[in-house]
Amino acid sequence: MNPSLIYFLLLSIAMVIAPHALHLPVWVSVLCGVVLLWRTLLTYFYKPLPSHKLLIVLTVASIGGITIEFQTVFGREVGVTLLVLLATLKLMEIRAARDVMALIFLACFIVITNFFYSQSMVTAVYMLATLFVVMTTWLHLETPNAQLKARFRLAGVLLLQAIPLTLILFVLFPRVQGPLWGLPQDAHASSGLGDTMSPGSLSKLSLSDAVAFRVNYESAVPRRNQMYWRGPVLWDFDGRTWTLGHNAFVMPPTFTELSQPMDYRVTLEPHNKSWLFALDVPHQLSTEATLTDDFQILSKAPVTSRLRYRARSHLVYHANVQELDTQLRRALALPAGFNPRTRELATTWRAQQSDDALLVNEALRYFNQQGFTYTLEPPPLGKHSVDDFLFSTKQGFCEYYASSFVFLMRAAHIPARVVTGYLGGEFNGVGKYYIVRQSDAHAWAEVWLSGRGWVRVDPTAAIAPGRIENNLAMAVQDNSAMSFMARNPPQWLRNLSLNWDAAANQWNQWVLGYDSERQFDFLTRLGMEVTWQKMVSWMGMGLALFIALFSAWMLRHLFHRTTDKIQDQWLNLCNRLAKVGLAREPSEAALAYAQRVAQLRPDLARPFLEITQGYNALRYGVAGQAEIKQQQWLVQAKQFARLINKTVSKLDS
Repeated sequence: MNPSLIYFLLLSIAMVIAPHALHLPVWVSVLCGVVLLWRTLLTYFYKPLPSHKLLIVLTVASIGGITIEFQTVFGREVGVTLLVLLATLKLMEIRAARDVMALIFLACFIVITNFFYSQSMVTAVYMLATLFVVMTTWLHLETPNAQLKARFRLAGVLLLQAIPLTLILFVLFPRVQGPLWGLPQDAHASSGLGDTMSPGSLSKLSLSDAVAFRVNYESAVPRRNQMYWRGPVLWDFDGRTWTLGHNAFVMPPTFTELSQPMDYRVTLEPHNKSWLFALDVPHQLSTEATLTDDFQILSKAPVTSRLRYRARSHLVYHANVQELDTQLRRALALPAGFNPRTRELATTWRAQQSDDALLVNEALRYFNQQGFTYTLEPPPLGKHSVDDFLFSTKQGFCEYYASSFVFLMRAAHIPARVVTGYLGGEFNGVGKYYIVRQSDAHAWAEVWLSGRGWVRVDPTAAIAPGRIENNLAMAVQDNSAMSFMARNPPQWLRNLSLNWDAAANQWNQWVLGYDSERQFDFLTRLGMEVTWQKMVSWMGMGLALFIALFSAWMLRHLFHRTTDKIQDQWLNLCNRLAKVGLAREPSEAALAYAQRVAQLRPDLARPFLEITQGYNALRYGVAGQAEIKQQQWLVQAKQFARLINKTVSKLDS
């Protein structure tokens, strides 16, 4: 087997399986690396391949290891791992061309599996480059004597020829809801906000610069301190952790005195939870979802793929002015035996102030004047976490302030709850939209006031107003723990990041987001009747037209006889010689014809022999004399033309 072919095959398999190293078991990645290196060394030193017995032992051991690792033989993870291992081990038994073809086909299939884990633009470009290398390997097998440059060119041409076919299938193939290859256990990993909140949970999330969602405002843009993106609402507290609780959704919410409407479009990244995000408070939504009693938006199924929806929110509102007693009692519940000093402080405030709104202001004044600091790295708290925070450490992130504030309110007999979500967003001037990242995760409080309903209160504003008005980097004293891009990097780097995000957003919207709804809108604008029968018909017609045009282009030489310049010159000379009685026989070779002309016309013998030799070299020397360079051919062509001109002039005279 040609060593260069083996090297190309090794490169193809390495490029195909390399992205899987991020999510495969460590021992599988190590084993694949060892086998690739082992096969490379065997090829380099011309050593024999291992025996079949050893390969069988390795294969059985690998399958056993996969079964033990995943405790199942079904599912995406198991299937991909098995494919990667078998493709790598197949490299150790390549003995014929059919083995190479089997690996090439397997590599093309594994290329698809990379999109199970990432469908980003970077992944697509990398997989295209991988496919180019695989195609070059296949051409190496089929054309062993061709030059590498010629193989690269042909591989590129083949990929370019596939673009029209790909576009036809992409635009017209009927879209289906949900993943084609997914299984229940293959759901995306959870990311973003969870359904619980404890000290440090949001501060850890704020270290991530991953995108949570993107927003396009369709009318006016709210002020930054109004960009509260509502998510999970937490009711129950066990002394340390806040949770959603049970039976939280009793009846539809009621809103009154709505004003300042905001219309916008959200592109939500998958987070494997049911809640959607909207500005406080959401009123209308384009997708099927439930608006709960505490103003959460819950989809019917976890968000495991990118989701787009339109929404309308009102920034000014009265919400649930007539609240159920059961809900108010839930908003007053506190665990027994925790945080006695905080309870005593709240009792003191209540004794001094009977007005709930004024007591809320008293709590905010306490946070503002008692030396609290806003930090991403607060010290640990003990059993009485709220007491430790309010009276000892006085250092914390937003969840510390929201949690302690709600505890204070409940201890003072004011119904309150914790709301988690996101605050603010970064404007992308390239794409004209806002980027809300995980680092924008935030927690605030809501209190129920008689006659006003549920009112948002953000204690963070009393400690770090820069967090509300600007961004996180401006609010914390030490932002070294944050990602580099979140710490106000150089403007040129920020511009580069925003341009890349704008390109990625277009990819998400028009490639990954080309779902049934967008397909319907696009084809309707083209004047097509959108039913699956019509779409299949249009797709068939498009494929037939493409095949017809491609076939005509490939067979064009049958309809149009073409010759090159050298051939034209040679035929012209033969025609001139025929006029003086030296016609060439149809079956006569060029050199035999030249020898006959030399016998009949000695005066033309030398130039015509030179012409014939040049003609043979230029017409038939490409494959047989590969060492002749193109520049030398051009020089011979010029000499050939001069000799013809001299000969024709001599015949005319």
